[in-house]
Amino acid sequence: MIAVEGGSFMMGATPGQGTDARENEKPAHKVTVDDFLIGETEVTQELWFAVMGSNPSHFKSKGGNYPVENVSWNDIQVFIKKLNEITGHQFRLPFEAEWEYAARGGKKSTDKKYAGSDDIDEVAWYKDNAEGSTHAVATKKANELGLYDMSGNVWEWCEGHSADNQKLSSHMRGSAYHNAAHIERVTLRYTYPVATRDHSVGFRLAL
Repeated sequence: MIAVEGGSFMMGATPGQGTDARENEKPAHKVTVDDFLIGETEVTQELWFAVMGSNPSHFKSKGGNYPVENVSWNDIQVFIKKLNEITGHQFRLPFEAEWEYAARGGKKSTDKKYAGSDDIDEVAWYKDNAEGSTHAVATKKANELGLYDMSGNVWEWCEGHSADNQKLSSHMRGSAYHNAAHIERVTLRYTYPVATRDHSVGFRLAL
């Protein structure tokens, strides 16, 4: 877990996002977050197996250091409950504002389009370089806070949910190995039903 010093930042469609920003990223608005901890990488298949005794991942043959995927928001709540019982800590998913603040580099942010760079190939596994698969965590350059894969590799569930067409839903951030570059930006957000499972969807922990 990486310690993130809290602070205020402009969340959403800041100038660094250029013309790729979508309507649900606008307008950019000031948000303040408290100090928190966030996972250096996504939760790996190895960690998931250690807690749950199973591995739901589509890419499970790749190795334990690959991100766990094919897990729903609901599945993750079960994982976190068990993890907290084992460790005595209070792990959770990051809130969207925490996730974006950390992806941008916190107080060290220079408003990059992707997490740590304006050059996507430096920091992300995405459609043009991933060859149709996830990759081992922390094999691309970290961002300003030492966090890996906050652009690309797998989508990451965030905490907090809302009613969406009568179905409970939550937000995903960060994009995945099969998405194009403009989807990998730190401000892009999607909403999915909490029961969604997909081989491009994983998560990282907060505390």
